[in-house]
Amino acid sequence: MKDMSTDTAAQSDHASASSLDSEPYVSFDTHPDKYRHWTIGVDGAVATLALAVDPDGGLRDDYELKMNSYDLGVDIELNDVIQRLRFEHPTVKAVVVTGGMEKMFCAGANIGMLAGSSHAHKVNFCKFTNETRNSIEDATDNSNQVWIAAVNGTAAGGGYELALACDEILLVDDRASAVSLPEVPLLAVLPGTGGLTRVVDKRHVRRDLADAFSTRNEGVQGKTALDWGLVDAISPASSFDDLVASHVAKRVDASDRPDDADGVQLTPLDRKVDGDSFSYSNVNVRLDRSVGTATFEITGPTEIQPATGAELAAAGDQSWLLATARQFDDAILHLRFNEPEIGTWVFIVTGSAEAIVAAEQVLLAEPDNWLVREVSLLWTRVLKRLDVSARTLIATIEPGSAFVGMMAEIALAADRAYMLEGTWEDEEHPPPPATIVLTEANGSTSGTGRFPMSNGITRLETRFWGRPEALDKALSLIGEELDAEQALAAELVTFTPDDLDWEDEVRLMLEERNSFSPDALTGMEANYRFVGPETMETKIFSRLTAWQNWIFQRPNAVGPEGALRRFGTGSRPTYDRNRV
Repeated sequence: MKDMSTDTAAQSDHASASSLDSEPYVSFDTHPDKYRHWTIGVDGAVATLALAVDPDGGLRDDYELKMNSYDLGVDIELNDVIQRLRFEHPTVKAVVVTGGMEKMFCAGANIGMLAGSSHAHKVNFCKFTNETRNSIEDATDNSNQVWIAAVNGTAAGGGYELALACDEILLVDDRASAVSLPEVPLLAVLPGTGGLTRVVDKRHVRRDLADAFSTRNEGVQGKTALDWGLVDAISPASSFDDLVASHVAKRVDASDRPDDADGVQLTPLDRKVDGDSFSYSNVNVRLDRSVGTATFEITGPTEIQPATGAELAAAGDQSWLLATARQFDDAILHLRFNEPEIGTWVFIVTGSAEAIVAAEQVLLAEPDNWLVREVSLLWTRVLKRLDVSARTLIATIEPGSAFVGMMAEIALAADRAYMLEGTWEDEEHPPPPATIVLTEANGSTSGTGRFPMSNGITRLETRFWGRPEALDKALSLIGEELDAEQALAAELVTFTPDDLDWEDEVRLMLEERNSFSPDALTGMEANYRFVGPETMETKIFSRLTAWQNWIFQRPNAVGPEGALRRFGTGSRPTYDRNRV
């Protein structure tokens, strides 16, 4: 049995002030050496992940994490271990997640934490938790590192949602252990991270049974849980370990992950903070609080990058592809939680366009290599996190920009893309005009791109949904350097101001955006970003944005006499009976 906590050294936390006085500063950079809630063991092709929450290990000191309940800190550790199992343990083919406490798998999100959190923190917590559950499903579906829930006790609310994210749910049949989604009857909220959607869309539980299940606060046990489709198998406690072992063995045999390969250690991120700026080696972020903007500058590689899977493995986590994905992801999460008033994110990509195209070639040349696959999937998840962030996204494409290939995905993800027509005329030696270049990373006539959105299609397909001629035109331009006029004709950018108008147009747009209601902007952006087919993932995020966002502001849930405040006091909540 190998303990992952010995693999690398822990990183010291960066200190910084949060812009929300009521919430602590949140760091997402952790390591098994620092885990307080999860225990990981690796034995050959199988990893076992046990949850035993430290009651005193919450991010704030105004609640206790009783009964294996969790807060954001517990999920930060879970997110970290999901990444490490995929990158550091390529030979792990099955992951068993189970409860590390007597008769308790997980009691779900901590009620005291929710009751005392700001509205923004509650919604961001639900979003991050769901992204973490999506990563579990992604590991199963696309990495063939299959997750199995061994529910050895009560799984309530978010605890059952953790099990729902796994590909199989095995429940001990001991006349006490149950699965439940008790949020509606007990808390006046919804299972906030996709629970109801996964029950009906993923497990195909009948609607009437889902209704009965979700209004039964005691949950469902044993054979009834199996008959309703809420679990995949049950067993008495005496033979539960054998049941788990038999299911794990089948999934190990079916996995295509390597039998012998060295993993890539994920070393601590080095984020430097300087006033209203913070930076990593390849990603820099500058805040302008006067107009509520964060400007991301992503820099392309400055050295020759790996061209094969073997070279990518030899580079460890310092290859431009892997390092930049991790830095970009950390920056997004930092801004979400610690800078909620920064409502507009502006993106600049600089450096050598040729170097970026060369770096991404390994993703296209060896897609079946285990590490190439993991890096590509990580970029997919990071770009999805960008898509579902409740922020205005703006791309600015100027001379010297390198919006090419996978970096062009950022421009395609943006709500608007501004591209300078021509160049800076007042400079003594004007640089060449800005260009944008699509590659097969964005899409091709023979297949899909490398980075599908939550709706299951590429950002190009989403952009031209229902307009195949426009999509074909864009795909026909793959590999061509498109200037502003050509990019506008191909419908890849929004506006193309010239040198005289550029500064004023961009400034006025940012000032205008900052003058609008953030609530209205969030609703507007969430409505048009996910054009095209509906998937379980898009349903989860759209419902989270609309319904949970609304419910978390209703007095029935969060008011002084609401369910979250009255829970555990012995007093029943008082509800406004109006249906709205």
